[in-house]
Amino acid sequence: MSVVRQRVFRNAYRDSVELMRIASEIEHLPGVIRAGLVMCTPANLVIVAEAGLGKGLDPAAGPNDMVVALAANDDAAAEAAFERAATLMRGAAAEAAGEGQRFVPTTISEAVAELPEANLALISTPGTYAAAEALKALKRGLHVFLFSDNVPIEDEIELKQLGVRKGLLVMGPDCGTAILDGVPLGFANAVRRGNVGLVGASGTGLQQVTCLLDAFGAGVSQAIGVGGRDLHEEVGGLMMLAGLERLIADHETSVVVLISKPPAPSVATKVLAAASAASKPVVVNFLGGDADAIRAAGAYPATTFEEAAQTAARLSLGSEPPALDDDSAIPSELAAGLRPGQGVSGLYSGGSLASEAKVVLKGLLGAEVGAQQHIIDLGDDEYTVGRPHPMIDPRLRSEKIEEAGRDPQVAVILLDIVLGYASHPDPAGALIPAIDAANAAARADGRALAVVASVCGTPGDPQGLAGQRAILADAGVHLAASNARAAHLAGLVAQQAAMREVPA
Repeated sequence: MSVVRQRVFRNAYRDSVELMRIASEIEHLPGVIRAGLVMCTPANLVIVAEAGLGKGLDPAAGPNDMVVALAANDDAAAEAAFERAATLMRGAAAEAAGEGQRFVPTTISEAVAELPEANLALISTPGTYAAAEALKALKRGLHVFLFSDNVPIEDEIELKQLGVRKGLLVMGPDCGTAILDGVPLGFANAVRRGNVGLVGASGTGLQQVTCLLDAFGAGVSQAIGVGGRDLHEEVGGLMMLAGLERLIADHETSVVVLISKPPAPSVATKVLAAASAASKPVVVNFLGGDADAIRAAGAYPATTFEEAAQTAARLSLGSEPPALDDDSAIPSELAAGLRPGQGVSGLYSGGSLASEAKVVLKGLLGAEVGAQQHIIDLGDDEYTVGRPHPMIDPRLRSEKIEEAGRDPQVAVILLDIVLGYASHPDPAGALIPAIDAANAAARADGRALAVVASVCGTPGDPQGLAGQRAILADAGVHLAASNARAAHLAGLVAQQAAMREVPA
């Protein structure tokens, strides 16, 4: 029988990314079934309870305390996991403090006093407290990168309205990516500098476009994330408009790219009016949005992230960018072995990349994604309760890959592999055992199965683009040069399956 244990560390605040990384390592220890590390806010404690790890939790634990909650095979495995967690936290604290030789601020005021030349605050506290910290930063004249999620939309509106009045950017909440003056924040990639500036309400959308710009030989001046709700009716696109204004005034930016899911109609009107008045070319990628309205505003519409990057690169370089290396095609053995009604299982770590795949599949298949086409964002809150994000810990996605391999209705497993800072050190290698198991299950059942993937990254990323692609290719994965191309390839397979006749 397994045991559920918790240990509370008093006054031990840790950044959520750090907690996710530690949880990922703890979950891979012998005898550990499930692990979660969170600050003891009421919302987080509900998550711990829903994940089945809350039994016996100290009721005195408060928001400044951190809990390690885990399920293990036995008490010995649990105790070893607690000791390892404590060691990892001590190591991170010692590194941050320079082994005790450097003062580590614990408040915005102390940080500003320690670093008076700073002009930006990165905030990753629990959502309940994030708005208050962001407000303190704005009042001190700092731009804000707000990584935290679960911030009420009313607070977001207040923060962004204050940012507009003070001429400051509020990137977020739930902002996963930015590159400012060459410095990557959150989940971002090592891309070359250049003259293309971007504003995006989608984290992996920004990552895909900046990586493809790098592949096309162009570079990035600034990449400003604004959070997924910025273009909602209530928020009004305040930060996309502010970001566009900044990039138009930026001497290092010659081309601007705007990225988002389709905005609220009134917000789209405001953003396109601003783009129309811009003195620089503006490429607009509203996934699945109205291309005619974008053209009418004098901007360049892009249906996919690749098209946005290609158009921006052409404008930036003054010539057609080099073609991407892409050997993706429907394998003949797959086409011959398809069964009627088989489809696509898209298992994504990036929400924006999953949305793009749905747009591509809908355009190809002529219907809403559904039926045999299942595209899932495993980074959605539904799947990350009590778990690290799949870009940090691929365990959940590995489970889903194996499940898809056993499903006779699946002809294609469609994946995104996202590299960059803060992501898993070997995301491709971590998935190979599951991919092998899926292929083996299909072979045992006499079925054809293809695994199709794209790698979002650059040669400069810590994981190494070429090495990650090689790992996947060696495992028989069919690689595409972009997420849109991978989705298109998967859709072609679904088309062929749809044309198969059901045996009489």
